[in-house]
Amino acid sequence: MGPCSLIVVPAAFTHTTGKAHWEILLRARAIENQCYVLASAQGGVHENGRQTWGQSMLIDPWGTIVAQLPEGEGIVVGDVALDQIAKVRQQLPALNHRCL
Repeated sequence: MGPCSLIVVPAAFTHTTGKAHWEILLRARAIENQCYVLASAQGGVHENGRQTWGQSMLIDPWGTIVAQLPEGEGIVVGDVALDQIAKVRQQLPALNHRCL
């Protein structure tokens, strides 16, 4: 099995941890795996009073946010360019150096 093109991350980060870590962790996963990351997230205040961060997004292999839903319900739409994955992997062949 070769490297993947897309990692899907469903999550419900609390508002506190989401604000501090959500975006940076997702961007790091995209960069280190040289693939797209699609992160769907709960957001808002729930019945029990817990507040979740939200911020669903699509991130490219270079760590750039392609599309984002800052608040509320909705859909994140963006293009997944397979040629960009190949280009990033050619320019930075880090996956070739992994020992699993």
